[in-house]
This record gives sequence, C-alpha cells and structure tokens, in this order.
Amino acid sequence: MKRIAVLGPIPRDHIVTHQGDLIQKWGCVTHPVIALSVMAGDKIEIVPVAHMRVVDLDNVVEVFQGYEGVNLKHVTTESDQGDIISLRFLDMNNRLERQTGFMDPIVPKDVKHLLDCKVFVFIPISDYEISLETLMFLKKKSDGIIVFDAHGPTTACLVNGERQRKFWVDRDQWLPYIDVLKMNLEEAQASWFKKEYESSDFSVNEEPDREELRAFAEHCISKGVKCVYITVDSRGCLVYFKERGKIREEMVPAIKVDQVVDTTGCGDSFAGGVGFGLLQKPKDYLGAARYGNALGALRTQGKTFSVFKSLEETKKIIEQGYIRA
Repeated sequence: MKRIAVLGPIPRDHIVTHQGDLIQKWGCVTHPVIALSVMAGDKIEIVPVAHMRVVDLDNVVEVFQGYEGVNLKHVTTESDQGDIISLRFLDMNNRLERQTGFMDPIVPKDVKHLLDCKVFVFIPISDYEISLETLMFLKKKSDGIIVFDAHGPTTACLVNGERQRKFWVDRDQWLPYIDVLKMNLEEAQASWFKKEYESSDFSVNEEPDREELRAFAEHCISKGVKCVYITVDSRGCLVYFKERGKIREEMVPAIKVDQVVDTTGCGDSFAGGVGFGLLQKPKDYLGAARYGNALGALRTQGKTFSVFKSLEETKKIIEQGYIRA
C-alpha cells in the first residue's frame, strides 16, 4: 500500500470568518489528512506527523476517528507543545493572525520510520516548525517526493503573539531539498526579494507580475526544484516545470464554486491534493494541480470536514471543471 506523510502542526484554531461567523476547530494537517482519507479511504495510508500538547491529544485523536487509512502513530506529545492560533478574516483572502502556542520543530528522528513514503507533504504555518535538517535527511535517505509549502518560512511569530509576513532570506539553502514548492502570491512576493531596499521600496500590496513570477520559478528550478505552484486566489494556479530542457508555464484555472463559506485550510487542502496527484503519477504536475484545486474548492464550501468527497465524486468535479481534463 502506498504511504503519504503530511507534516506540520495541528493547531487549535479560533476563527472569525469574513461573514462574522465564529468557528473553533483543529486546523492545518487535519484538512489534507481528512480530505485524503475521504477521497482514498483504504487505498492508501495517510500518516500525519505533528507535535501536540498533552491536553489536546485525546481530542485530536477523536477528530480522526472513523476516517480510514489514517495512521496516528507519529502524532506525539514528547515536549508537550502545540500551536494555538486565532484568525480574524478581513475578507475572503486576508486575515489578522495571532499565535499563543508553539509546536516544537519536526526533526529527522520524527521521520526516520517513514522513509518508504512515496510523498511527503510539508505544510508548516510558521518559520520554525520544520527543520532544514529534516528535508536534508529525507533527500539523502528516501526516494519520496518532497512537497513543501512556503507559508511556513515566510511567516514569523512576534513576541506579542502577532503573526507577520517575513522574507524567506535563507531560501536558497532550502531549495535543493524541495521537489515541489507551493505558495500563494503573497508568499511568492516574500520569497523573491531584492538584495537591498530603500525604505520607500516596500509595497506589500503590489502583486508580482507574471514576468517576475516566472523569473522566480526559473530560479527555484535552477536550484533543484522540479515544479513550482503559485496559487492566484480565485483565478487558479500557475504551474512551472521543466519539459524538454525548457521551463513550461501553465495556468490551471480554479474550479468554480457558487459561494465561499470558509477559506481556512484551503492552501493545506490544495497541498494535500497535489500530494495525492503525485502519488498516482509522480511527474504529472498539471494533473496534480487539478486535484489540488478540487480539494481547495471543496474546503471553501463549509465549516466542517463533511465538505470533502470520495475519489469518484472528486474525479467527477475535476472532469466537469476541466471538461475531461
């Protein structure tokens, strides 16, 4: 049976949506793990890797009860540390974040028994949660595909609990150990920066243009990354990979939804969908993007995990969304 690992925190989330609704739930790793379980069930083994507070473990185990294929042996409480996050959405895509609990980092010993996994989906939400040594260890010891979300290294936790965007200054130390890099536009902007700035240079609201995004993707691929995904909100996902010696750029349009209820976990769900696609066809980056878009779209449709669909239903959504893609 093929195994896929999903690595990152399982934060206790306190969320106020853009519509003013209050949601309290477990976030991050739970979204792709449950999405993959609902979709693939007993056909694959899904291994969440996370560190928790002791007081939270039983509740988290209960969240995963009834979902097939989930191996919880790597959700541990050795340091009694876990993430606690509050999110207040200003609109569908922008939010204020505060963090008051902190998971200790995932290190090589956490993955030493998972070297046979075909795909590793890393979805850190803060810059300390995954050690570079962990990626280096996997690259040396495993043939699994490393999918990495740039949300972590572009997010800092300040001493007052605020979570703020930061430049991924040591980016080039990480890129050689990442096979598939996933991010959104804001994270791309924080990952592709000048060497020096004047105080007047900073413009956090200025969206990178396609030429800059392509230059960034080409840089990543030159450092060893096989594919770069940049999600562009409701428009879809830009995909960059090398084909016949040249960089190919494709826009995979988003799967349309009638109403967005809650976008929390959409990026995590997208990453899980990409991981599932690559588990089926390791070099089908466009097909993996469609799975990512499908799970991301489904995540927006409600406040609970009931939004996710079976593999047959998900394939139908993809087929209808892409006209027999």
